[in-house]
Amino acid sequence: MSEMRVVGVRVELPANQPILLLRETEGERYLPIWIGSVEATAIALEQQGVRPVRPLTHDLLKDVIGALGRQLEQVRITDLQEGTYFAELVFDGDVRVSARPSDSVALALRVGVPIHADESVLAEAGLIIPDEQEDEVEKFREFLDSISPEDFRGADT
Repeated sequence: MSEMRVVGVRVELPANQPILLLRETEGERYLPIWIGSVEATAIALEQQGVRPVRPLTHDLLKDVIGALGRQLEQVRITDLQEGTYFAELVFDGDVRVSARPSDSVALALRVGVPIHADESVLAEAGLIIPDEQEDEVEKFREFLDSISPEDFRGADT
């Protein structure tokens, strides 16, 4: 299992499909996950430090978890089956709840817990970007800095 960090979200053209890009914190593999526009917006808002007037779904879930006296300890991306990723929320007491990776990552960013990917997922879908393509990753980061959550509204997901 490898700890992952969120590189960001971008919209893949021409399909307007958002992609969440994760990278190993101590490794070279990237993990691209196609996600919905609502989740992409939630992740982008959190990364940009934007606080909505009223809590979004992931903010609400964070508040509910705290109100119930539970603690989210980590998020794990556990499986990849026929192009669909699976994740789980791991709470105190080793309580596990199945969830979509996009929702899991949005929640993990809000709570400040680590995101992990199982080795089997990284072996199947992880990408190593050669050094000459590192410039592309930097361009991706610059792209992320130039977009706003409104750019995700209206995607067909």
